[in-house]
Amino acid sequence: MLFSRSSGAGAPELRRVVTRLITGEETTMHDHRKLGRELGLFDTDPLIGAGLPYWLPDGAVVRHTLEEYIREAERRAGYRHVYSPVLGKRELYEISGHWAHYRDDMFPPMDLGGEQVVLRPSLCPHHAVIYRSRSHSYRELPLRLAELGGMYRSELSGVLGGLTRVRAIQLNDAHIFCTLEQVADEASAALELIRNAYAAMGIRPARYRLSLAGEGGKYVAAPEKWQRAAELLTEVLERSGLEYEAVEGEAAFYGPKIDVQVADGAGRESTLSTVQVDFHQPEQFDLHYIGADGAKHRPVMVHRSIIGSAERAVAHLIELHGGAFPAWLAPTQLVVLPISDAELPQAERLAQQCLELGLRAEVSAHGSLGARIRDARLVPYQAIIGAKEAAEDQVSLRLRDGQRLDPQPAAEALSQITDLVANRSTALWS
Repeated sequence: MLFSRSSGAGAPELRRVVTRLITGEETTMHDHRKLGRELGLFDTDPLIGAGLPYWLPDGAVVRHTLEEYIREAERRAGYRHVYSPVLGKRELYEISGHWAHYRDDMFPPMDLGGEQVVLRPSLCPHHAVIYRSRSHSYRELPLRLAELGGMYRSELSGVLGGLTRVRAIQLNDAHIFCTLEQVADEASAALELIRNAYAAMGIRPARYRLSLAGEGGKYVAAPEKWQRAAELLTEVLERSGLEYEAVEGEAAFYGPKIDVQVADGAGRESTLSTVQVDFHQPEQFDLHYIGADGAKHRPVMVHRSIIGSAERAVAHLIELHGGAFPAWLAPTQLVVLPISDAELPQAERLAQQCLELGLRAEVSAHGSLGARIRDARLVPYQAIIGAKEAAEDQVSLRLRDGQRLDPQPAAEALSQITDLVANRSTALWS
C-alpha cells in the first residue's frame, strides 16, 4: 500500500482517540464497534442489513493478513485446502443432524429448481461429502481438510453487535479424518497451532473449557460415543498440561469440545477457538477407509478452528490492542515523514523500497512534523528523513512505543523491520 496522506486524514477527534490509546488513558475498555469505525476498519449500513458489516480498506488488510497467516500455518502442519459452496440442499443438513438440532439458527430454505436449498450454518457437512467423494486407505490418514469459508447464522436482531455477533461469518475451519488411535495426537497438534497463533497475535487465553452436554439440550443421543469423545479430549488437555474447567451445556449437538475462551476489558468471555471430536457425522455420512486388513473402517472426525471466525478474531484484536496491532498485522506498518519538501523524493523512494520488500508503507508529507507524528501514533514505525538522512541514505526511526533510534542506513532499518514482520514478532525491535 503506497500513497500520500494529507493532513486532512488527521482530524482532531481522531488524534485525541489515538493519543488516548497510546498514552494508556484507556487501558481497560476498548469498544471495537466504536474504535473500528473511528479507525476506518469496518462499518455497517441499514441498506445492507443488520449483522452484515462491510470491511473498509484498512480492516480488509488486517483480515487478509490474518487469513494468510492461518493458511500458511495450516499448510506447514499438513493441511490441504478446499473450497465448498455456501449453499446446500436441505437433505444435506438432515443427514448431518443440523436440521433436527440446529434449525432455529438457520435461515429458511429457498425453493430452487424443485429442490430446497439453505445457506449453510457450518462447513462440516460439505467436508464430509468431500471426504466421501474418494476412496481412502489407512495410509492416507490423518487427512486434514481446511477452508476459510463463509457460513450463515439467523441471529436475532437483539444480539447482533459489531463484528462479534453477525449473520455472515468467515470461519477458519478444518476437519481431520483419522483413526481412533490418531485422535489424541491430532487434537493436541491443533491446540499447539492455537497457542502459536495466539502468541503471534499477542492474545492470552482467559481459560480452557471442556464443553460437555447438559440437561435438556438438543444433543445427538449416543451416550457411549459422547463418553468416549469426552475421555479423548480430557486426555488431550491433561497431556498438554493445561488447566481447564469442565462445563455442562456448552457442547456442540454432535459431541463435546475444547473451547479456548478469551475475555474483553470488562471480563466478558467468548469462545475464539475450538477442538471437537465427532463420532456422529462419520456414521451419518457412512464415511470409511480401507484398513490394513482390507476391510472398511469408520474414521473419526476432529473439528478444529484456530482463530474461529475472522470477524470475532479481529473484534478481539481491536479491543485487545486498541488499534495498535502487532507490526505484522498493522494496516500501515511504516510511515515515512520527510521534514521538508526537499526530502520528499527520498521519502518516496524509501516507501517504494518498502513496497518491494512486502511492507505496507505510506508517505505523510503535509502539515507540521509534530502533527504528522501524532497522526501516525498507531503505526509501528515512523521513518523521519531530514537533510542529513537524505544525503546519506539514512533514516531516524521512531517506534510506536516511544523509542527513538539513532540515524542508521535505510537498508539496515528495513531489513530489521522486514525480519520482525516475517517472523510475526510482537516486539517492535530486537
